[in-house]
Amino acid sequence: MRRKDREIKDFQEMVNIVDGCHTLRLGIADGDFPYIVPVNFGYTAEDGELIFYIHGAMAGRKYEMLKKHPYCSFEMDEALEMDCIYEAKDVTMRYRSVMGKAEVSFLEGEEKKQAVDSVLMARYEETKNFEYNEKMLERTALMKLSVTEWSAKVNPVREK
Repeated sequence: MRRKDREIKDFQEMVNIVDGCHTLRLGIADGDFPYIVPVNFGYTAEDGELIFYIHGAMAGRKYEMLKKHPYCSFEMDEALEMDCIYEAKDVTMRYRSVMGKAEVSFLEGEEKKQAVDSVLMARYEETKNFEYNEKMLERTALMKLSVTEWSAKVNPVREK
């Protein structure tokens, strides 16, 4: 990381950034060009380990690519504000971001249902007690992204 002054190394501070983000962007290897796809996610963060859970169809480009090569990169960010620094005649975006790499596995059976119920559905107030159609689980892929490497960076809002 070039700007070490913006790097966040504290695990809980890094998790707080993840918690403030609502879209995870996956980078998946696809020949000469990476394939980037935005996804909704849930996560667990315990004992210094971060795990993301994402879902999708059991067909299509993302599914086929991750089945073939179960590794990905990821990025998420939260724009805080555009800051015009008049005295310095400078402009900068204030933000928080996380990026890294993960190994992907596909969950099945009870492990899949438990992750959907206790992680994905539990993440938002609107879905915590939502009675979804459990038959959809048969046609839904649930991917577990075990983070192997990650970093966080912040350009904090300055006091004015």
